[in-house]
Formats: sequence, structure tokens, C-alpha cells
Amino acid sequence: MQNPSKQEQIKNKLHEIIFEADTKAGRKFDIILLLLIIASVLTVIIETVPGIAEKHQRTFEIIEWTFTIIFTIEYVLRIWITRNSWLYIRSGFGLIDLLSILPTYIGLFIPQMQYSYFITIRALRLLRVFRILRLGQFIKESRFIMDALKSSRAKILVFMYFVLIMVILIGSAMYLIEGGINEGFESIPKSIYWAIVTLTTVGYGDIAPITDLGRFFSALVMIIGYAVIAVPTGIITSEAIKTQKSKYTNTQVCQNCFKDDHEDGANFCSNCGHALHP
Repeated sequence: MQNPSKQEQIKNKLHEIIFEADTKAGRKFDIILLLLIIASVLTVIIETVPGIAEKHQRTFEIIEWTFTIIFTIEYVLRIWITRNSWLYIRSGFGLIDLLSILPTYIGLFIPQMQYSYFITIRALRLLRVFRILRLGQFIKESRFIMDALKSSRAKILVFMYFVLIMVILIGSAMYLIEGGINEGFESIPKSIYWAIVTLTTVGYGDIAPITDLGRFFSALVMIIGYAVIAVPTGIITSEAIKTQKSKYTNTQVCQNCFKDDHEDGANFCSNCGHALHP
């Protein structure tokens, strides 16, 4: 078997450090990365406090660009060391990594845009904590929940379509009942807004019926709302019961096809057969 080139050896080593948390170096890298993400998010939050941004605007700009450059280097490295870079780029974490650095660069061309507030999307990268701390139980349970959500997505979509039709019908009915009498129901779109707020039991109270028929109809919608909330929970719970929990707790990621959830101690990817530890 031909020995890997120096570049391949570097890529393999960086892959273990950047993408996995099973090694000592990988664990340290991910902990440092998490601390940087937390610091970046906290900086954006502090920047929104009145008075602070005006006094230390230059300092915040330097700090933000420092974080952006670091995260950009990390993002480029992730693309470089992955054999099929496109799989990483369009993966969930790949898109989050990209979106976490784009706002700063966009700000160069659109200075007036409050781009810094969009950088809080970096908080989503904290989801890596489950891999970093190697909390096996949480890894398994999170995969369990994701499998249940994937299995129930078709039923949930059908249910959401039904709810959409329901709020249009309820809103239209309330427009007929209260329209011309109540300013809150002066149009069907406003009535639909009221239907959504009432059906979800949020109840802002900014729009309320004033006629007896309208109040009676509202009471029915409120009662229906409790049933509407319970349906998605039942669907997901039903699918969760059918879903087999993941048995694996490692953080191995295939360098070729970007698949994880491999059997503990596996040396080859279960999807493409590529060596997990070249």
C-alpha cells in the first residue's frame, strides 16, 4: 500500500483535530473554539448596550474582525481537509459556519446595515458542545430526537397545511361577524392574525371581539387551540417510540463523505468504506 504524501498526512492529522473530539488535541481545539464563539457572541450582545458602542466603536470593530479572521481560517481549513468539500459546505454545520462569518464581510459593502447583530448566529455553533464534552448520553438522545423529527416531518407538514387552512377560515368567519363593527377586524388579514394568536393560545389582547356571537366563536377557537397544540406532540411521540436509539457515542466523522454516527471502534466508514483513521 502506498504511503500517504506529506500533504495527506497533514490533512489527516488536522481532520482528527478539527472534526473529532476523541483525541486530546481535538478536544483542546474544540474547547478553545467554543470559548472563542462564546466571547464573540458576548461581544455582540454587549455592543447593543446604549452608550457602550459609541464610546468603544473602534475597539469593537477590531475585536469583531479578529474573530472573523480566526473563524474564516477555521472554515477554509475545514473545506481543505475534507475530501468532498461540497458535502461539508452544504451540511448543517457548514452553512452555520459560513453564515457566522458572512455578515462582517457584507458590512464592507453595506456599511449602514446592522450586520453585527446577525453575527449572533454563531451561538448555534455552540451545539458542538455535545461532541466536545463527549456526553455520550446526550449525543444518543439528540440523534434519537432528530430521527423522530425526520420520521414525522411528512405528517407535521400535512398538519401545518391543515392549520393554515383553518386559520384562513376562522379569520374569514370573524371578519364576517365583527367586520364593520369592530375596527380590529377591518380586514381578513387582520382577522387571520387574530385567529393565529387565538388558536395558538398566545392571546396578545390587541384585537378582541365585541359582539356576543364573536365572543362565543372566540371561545370555540380557544378550545380548539388546545387540541391543535397537542397534535404535533402526539405525532412526534408516536414516531419516537418507533425510532431505534443510536448505540454509538463517538465523534468520528468520515473525511470522504462527512458521515458520522459510526460504530464505536470502527476503522472504516459504514457509508463509503473510507478509512476513518488513515
